[in-house]
Amino acid sequence: MSEAPTASMPVILGIDDLRPLPRCTRIARTSGEGVRLLEEHRDSFIDELWLDHDLGGDDTIMPVVTLLEEATFNGRPFEIGTVFVHSANPIGAETVIRSLAHWSYRVQRATT
Repeated sequence: MSEAPTASMPVILGIDDLRPLPRCTRIARTSGEGVRLLEEHRDSFIDELWLDHDLGGDDTIMPVVTLLEEATFNGRPFEIGTVFVHSANPIGAETVIRSLAHWSYRVQRATT
């Protein structure tokens, strides 16, 4: 008798310095941690990626955005269902949205 296939847990990653992001399966608190987190998931599908623009002090999400842009430029984009940008910084959020949309990532503004 065969067993029913088990549904795999969705991969929901978040990069935010403060918010708890309860939907996320893993959270990075700095851009450096965010880059490492994405590199760990380089060859797997990411259902959702939640990004905050300002990550405390002078740190922003832009190194993560650059990683995503360069991956696409090099012909190997990250496989991400939807990128959600949640930020209290409207100009920073719009910069992220425009940058990722330009490289054909499915991205939208969200509130947490």
